[in-house]
Amino acid sequence: MPNEAKSSSKKSILVIIILLIAIICGIMFGIYFFKSETTPDVKPITSNKAPEAFVDNPIDFNYLKSKNDEIYAWLKVEGTNVDHPIVQSVTDDSFYLKHDAYDKSWLDRGAIYTESLNNKDFKDQVTVIYGHNGYDDTMFTTLHNFEDKEFFDSHPYFYIYTPEKRFTYQIISAFKYDNRHIINTGRFNVGNNLENFQKMIQNPESTEKNVRDKLDVNITIKNRIVILSTCITNQKSNRYLVCGVLVKDERTK
Repeated sequence: MPNEAKSSSKKSILVIIILLIAIICGIMFGIYFFKSETTPDVKPITSNKAPEAFVDNPIDFNYLKSKNDEIYAWLKVEGTNVDHPIVQSVTDDSFYLKHDAYDKSWLDRGAIYTESLNNKDFKDQVTVIYGHNGYDDTMFTTLHNFEDKEFFDSHPYFYIYTPEKRFTYQIISAFKYDNRHIINTGRFNVGNNLENFQKMIQNPESTEKNVRDKLDVNITIKNRIVILSTCITNQKSNRYLVCGVLVKDERTK
C-alpha cells in the first residue's frame, strides 16, 4: 500500500507538471497569435533619393597638370572656338596676358585666365575670366559671335570643367561695356552692389547688347555668375562681356 500511494502521488505531480506546461504553451501561442493579427507588416525602410548621377569628363586634367600645374579648369563655349584650359598665376595676375597656358612660354595671344581675386572653385558670386580678342579666331575672339541675335538665341549655354565637376552656365546677356575692373569696382562682398550688378547684366544700358528673355533660374544674390571678358577691336576703353549664371552643378567621372 505505501508503494501504491507513492506511485499515485508521482503520477499526480506529473499530471500537474504536464498541465502547467500545456497552459504555458497555450499562453505563449495566444500571445504570438494576437501579435501576428494586430501588428501590421513592416517593410524595410528604403530611401527614395536617387543615386547621384555622374557625367563624363572629357578633359584629361592629369595630362594638363603635368604640362602646367596652374591649369585648373577648362572652358567650352558652344558655337565658338573657345575650347581652352583656364589658368591662374600664383605670382602675377597679368602673367597669362602674354604667356601660353600649356608651358608658360611667351605667347602674344596669351591664355584664358582668372585673377587671384577669384577662387578656383567657382563658388564666388562673380567670377571674371579673361581672354584676348583679335588673334585670328583664337582665344576669346569668337565670343563676338554673340553680337548676332540669332546666334545668341540659339546658343544659350557654356560649360566649365574641373577635375571633379561640370558647371553649366546659361548666358544671360552679351554686351559692350567699359574697361572698369568688374570685381574691384563692384566689391561684391557688399550685397547691394551685387544686386545692382545683377540687375545691370540682365538689362544693360549698352545699345550693343543681346539679352535672354527667359532663364532657367530666377537670379538672386545667391546665384553664381561667370563673366567672360574680352577686348573690342580698336576700342581700348571698352570690353565685350558674355555673362552666364550657374544653372547646373554636376559631379564628373
